[in-house]
Amino acid sequence: ATEKSQKYDGKHMALFEVSYLATAPQLGTLMGVYLPCIQNIFGVILFLRMTWMVGIGGVIGSFIIVFMCCSTTMLTAISMSAIATNGVVPAGGSYYMISRSLGPEFGGAVGICFYLGTTFAGAMYILGSIELLLVYILPQAAIFKMEGLEGAEAEAAMLNNMRVYGTIVLSFMATVVFVGVKYVNKLALLFLACVILSILAVYAGVIKTAIEPPDFPVCLLGNRPLISKGFDVCAKTLESGNGTVTTKLWSVFCDSPFLNATCDEYFVNNNVSFIQGIPGVMSGILKENLFGNYLEKGDLVAKKGIATVEGPDDTLTNSNRYVLADITSFFTLLVGIYFPSVTGIMAGSNRSGDLRDAQKSIPIGTIMAITTTSIVYMSAVILFGACIEGVVLRDKFGEGVNGNLVIGTLAWPSPWVIVIGSFFSTCGAGLQSLTGAPRLMQAISRDGVVPILRVSLFHLTSLWDVSSQVSLFLLTSLWDVSSQVFGHGKANGEPTWALLLTAGICEIGILIASLDAVAPILSMFFLMCYMFVNLACALQTLLRTPNWRPRFNYYHWALSFLGMSLCLSLMFICSWFYAIVAMVIAGSIYKYIEFRGAEKEWGDGIRGISLSAARYALMRLEEGPPHTKNWRPQLLVLVSTDVEQNVEQPRLLSLTNQLKAGKGLTIVGTALAGTYLENHPQAQRAEQSLRKLMETEKVKGFCQVTISSNMRDATSHLLQASGLGGLMHNTVLVSWPRNWKQADDLQTWRDFIELVRETTAAHLALLVPKNIAAFPSNGERFSEGHIDVWWIVHDGGMLMLLPFLLRQHKVWRKCKMRIFTVAQMDDNSIQMKKDLTTFLYHLRIDAEVEVVEMHDSDISAYTYEKTLVMEQRSQILKQINLTKTEREREIQSITDSSRGSIRRKNPAVVTTQLSVTEEQPGVSSKVEKPEEEVQLIHDSTSPTSPATPLTPASEGGAQTPGSAQVQMTWTEKADGEPAKPPGASTPQGIKDIFNMKPEWENLNQSNVRRMHTALRLNGVIVKKSSEAKLVLLNMPGPPNNRSGDENYMEFLEVLTEGLNRVLLVRGGGREVITIYS
Repeated sequence: ATEKSQKYDGKHMALFEVSYLATAPQLGTLMGVYLPCIQNIFGVILFLRMTWMVGIGGVIGSFIIVFMCCSTTMLTAISMSAIATNGVVPAGGSYYMISRSLGPEFGGAVGICFYLGTTFAGAMYILGSIELLLVYILPQAAIFKMEGLEGAEAEAAMLNNMRVYGTIVLSFMATVVFVGVKYVNKLALLFLACVILSILAVYAGVIKTAIEPPDFPVCLLGNRPLISKGFDVCAKTLESGNGTVTTKLWSVFCDSPFLNATCDEYFVNNNVSFIQGIPGVMSGILKENLFGNYLEKGDLVAKKGIATVEGPDDTLTNSNRYVLADITSFFTLLVGIYFPSVTGIMAGSNRSGDLRDAQKSIPIGTIMAITTTSIVYMSAVILFGACIEGVVLRDKFGEGVNGNLVIGTLAWPSPWVIVIGSFFSTCGAGLQSLTGAPRLMQAISRDGVVPILRVSLFHLTSLWDVSSQVSLFLLTSLWDVSSQVFGHGKANGEPTWALLLTAGICEIGILIASLDAVAPILSMFFLMCYMFVNLACALQTLLRTPNWRPRFNYYHWALSFLGMSLCLSLMFICSWFYAIVAMVIAGSIYKYIEFRGAEKEWGDGIRGISLSAARYALMRLEEGPPHTKNWRPQLLVLVSTDVEQNVEQPRLLSLTNQLKAGKGLTIVGTALAGTYLENHPQAQRAEQSLRKLMETEKVKGFCQVTISSNMRDATSHLLQASGLGGLMHNTVLVSWPRNWKQADDLQTWRDFIELVRETTAAHLALLVPKNIAAFPSNGERFSEGHIDVWWIVHDGGMLMLLPFLLRQHKVWRKCKMRIFTVAQMDDNSIQMKKDLTTFLYHLRIDAEVEVVEMHDSDISAYTYEKTLVMEQRSQILKQINLTKTEREREIQSITDSSRGSIRRKNPAVVTTQLSVTEEQPGVSSKVEKPEEEVQLIHDSTSPTSPATPLTPASEGGAQTPGSAQVQMTWTEKADGEPAKPPGASTPQGIKDIFNMKPEWENLNQSNVRRMHTALRLNGVIVKKSSEAKLVLLNMPGPPNNRSGDENYMEFLEVLTEGLNRVLLVRGGGREVITIYS
């Protein structure tokens, strides 16, 4: 049993169900599909409301309603046939088809709606049977007596009777279903025979009216039909041997039986007459019944074409003696009430597990059943209008024809054929609903798509007996195989719990107590189900998935869309309010399943749409790089794993989650050393570990594991191969190598520096968190504190953007942002702070600004990099097509204009550099010989002279002015060219601004002296930001000469010493933030 349950719940569900089909009863098209559909389609509405609908809506209006509804079900049947013949459809019918075609979210939502529709249909059938019992068969059985009551009181008494008897009948039916569904199946043929005999009796009656119309007189007072109860003769007085005597009708409208009594004014002024209620098909009454006659609640049902005398001030008295409209009627109401009479088309597909050849029987049987019922309904509309008097048609409860069922007055040989037949057929339909709905719930629950239905029986048994822990353990162990409450039933598989739930929901419909109010509710649920059947067929056809090969060929996506549109239109035609409620219910279930996670993969059409949409979006992304406004950090997170393939830095994923306010791409990758064939199991374990951690940290994205001969190459491959098309990472997040100074771990930090070089070459931004273990988890909250940004070199705005993204997360939300910018002694610090504050205001970023003044020698390592970045930035601004004014308002223009350290080199050029660059593009297009650079950081054997030129083998580190590439390296400019006059504003003078000598050219190049910048800058940072929750710093690039790598690591170590959480940031060579909308 355990193995079979696992097969059912897992990927091998189809195999289990095929084996189940092999032992199921084998039924043909007639008994398996056609007759069940006939029985389910013909129902209570045909017998109780069809004649009233024709009287109110007219033959034309009613024919339109019937045609619309029948067309909807026919189109749905065509779509359903295509889906049902595209493979094996086990038990579950429509739910199975929708869930496997549209996915578990749609399947669960529509499955629940279909279940609710079937359940409310059971309530409607029970209410119909009670109405037949109390109005037509046994009126004296009413518990709440209606004799002598008028208006609202009579209506309330009737509703209470419906509630009491409905509850009793529901309990009886639920007991029958619980005892054994086999009894229901045995009675099904009897109930079906009742339906067919009743319909044949109606057609026989129509034929008889052409020969000899039945005698059903309707008594009229003026043009008003009278309720036949309370009088025996349709006359005011009668002539007898002793003279004129009054009738019972006289006593109804007069205060005494004497001729001189005071009578109702309308009674006095109008004559009493009678007409035949069934004039016959040859009478020509059809012309009078062609058009509608909609009534307000309480309006009189009046005969057209008869003269009546009404006083100008006549008020309606004795209203309980006339036939009145019990509800306000309108076209859309009729649609909602009628539509349930065409439902039931899924009866054949629901029995697909019992069919000999489901792929042949379902299309033929269902379409033939709909064709048959549609012909009956359409002919019934015309025949009712042609045979029955209009006032009788509008008489919903037959009060003017001696309390007979109106359709029964037409039947031959007796009205009781219809009354008894319809009573048994409605009871049978109610039993069928109470049988089918629990099985549908059982199928949904066993699929496990709706998480709330996956309730362990432990919760029920714990309420049963908390003290008996041993009993609890035994019970939960016994039922562990089937841990769904509603998916479990008796030993023979009958869904006991689902039956109780169904009976409870059905009782809600019983308490509503009005057939006219319940019918539109279930119309909504059925229409929504049919709409998604059409949608499923249309999607599968348009997507042209290879598995879409239905045996039924007479379908088209246009027909499916037409059917879907009709369903949606009918929903709002029936009741816009109920339509919205039904959609909210379905939408809520859909989002609930999506949120809680439906762990199912059925190869559904929605996934096909996702693949098509993804392909389209990826092709669009190939058209060009994103604009600055659309830039988001698309993260490639590089993590390392231990020997057990567990992630060593889980907090790196926490930081990733906190950065994802940008909603961009996330790829979490790790590298393994070895060969793919030998290390494939380790790669799978590593991937599972990554997925598990991503789920724990709530990081939405992808994971990737790369295997190569060594870790360096594997990481490089990961950097190059991750992403797809235009959806590539633009930012790399990697942790600072721990214990890099240990002798046995040299390769780790060398690999790290190579990674920095590769990200620079690939124009990728780089984020390096230091002390990652000290970073907060997603569950922590900072109630106060600061995020400090030390903005030394402009990096395209990364330093501005990252704190903003972090502060969108609840961990950092209450932290305030501070920006520190470093000025040299002769810079205009006040103006620089003012300009930067203005710029942040335009960026819509709230931050405090502080300018820190330092000596030139203290920040000398950054000076050349700053001048190089200014040149690259002018080219980037050109590429994003900003005007001259917009460029001047951008960030580096604001701050650099305040820097005396640049102005004093060439003040005339600083004020015009951007405009001249714009006006003379030839300056940037001329390719000059690359300037020779000398590494600032190198080993102790390197030459210490600042003017030593590079050998030809080491040339090429500098950038040409025309390149958009940004290469920030710790370099020193060779003093190889004569200085230009300070005031020169020629293009060559502009070039000198970018080629000016670094501030540290006269410094001693010893290792101790090289750390001067790091020590002094670190001292200032620690003094200002020691209490900050996070410090963001510019990360300089590594030296081109690999002999200086260790000094570079030492430099960064000294720079960040004494700080708890540091995020080193290196821009990717493009603007990532702008002040423009």
